[in-house]
Amino acid sequence: MYLLIPAAGMGRRMGSDRNKLLLKLLDKPLLAWTLLAAEKCDRLTWMGIIGQPSDFPDFKDILAELNLSKPVELIIGGDTRQQSVDNGLAALPAAAEKVLIHDGARCLATPELFARCADVLQTCQGAIAAVPVKDTIKVVDSNKYIQDTPDRSNLWAAQTPQGFEVKLLKECHQRGKKSGWQVTDDAALFEKCQLPVKIVEGEETNLKVTTPEDLAIAESILRQRSKLD
Repeated sequence: MYLLIPAAGMGRRMGSDRNKLLLKLLDKPLLAWTLLAAEKCDRLTWMGIIGQPSDFPDFKDILAELNLSKPVELIIGGDTRQQSVDNGLAALPAAAEKVLIHDGARCLATPELFARCADVLQTCQGAIAAVPVKDTIKVVDSNKYIQDTPDRSNLWAAQTPQGFEVKLLKECHQRGKKSGWQVTDDAALFEKCQLPVKIVEGEETNLKVTTPEDLAIAESILRQRSKLD
C-alpha cells in the first residue's frame, strides 16, 4: 500500500511563520510522529511527502534522523491541498493501484489505524477514517441564526487516512479541475463523482494539530501513551 502525506501548509493559526509540521512535539517535529506511525504499519511499503521545496532541507534532516526502512519520496506541492494531492498522485510509482492519503498534521494516528484503512480499502473503491459526532450540530445562516439541527446519529467527523483506487481518484481530480470544484478532502471529490466511500472507525485521539491548544493536547496524549508502553 502506498501513502501520500500532504505537508505543504503553513502554521498561521498556530501563530508560526514556518511549516507547522516542523514544530516540535515533545522531542520530535510533528511530521516525524506521522512518519514513525507509518513506518510501523506493515501494510505500507512506500511514502511520499508532498511539500514546498523551501521545506525540503528540513524534511531531509528529519528523514536522516529517523533512518526509516521504507522508501520516501519528496514531491513538490501546489497552492492548495487539492493541487498538492493531485501532484502526489502523479508522482506515485506506476505499480500503485491503491493509495492512502494522510494529513501530516494528524500526527497522532496509530499504525493500527493505517492498517485498518488499508485493509478496508482492499474491499471497496474509497474509504475514510471517521468518528461519530458527539456534539449537537447546528446549521446556521450568514448572520449566525440557527436554520436546522441535523440528526447527529447520521453524522461522522471525517479524519485521515483516506484511501482510494488510484485510477479513480486521478479521474476525480481531473473532473474537479475541469469543473472548478474546490474541496477540502478527497472523499468530497469521490462524492461529487457519485462514487462510494466507506467509513472506517477512526480514533478520538487522531486530532488535527492546528492551534497551540491542539499542540498541548497532542503532547498530553503522547505522554499518556508513553506510560502505557
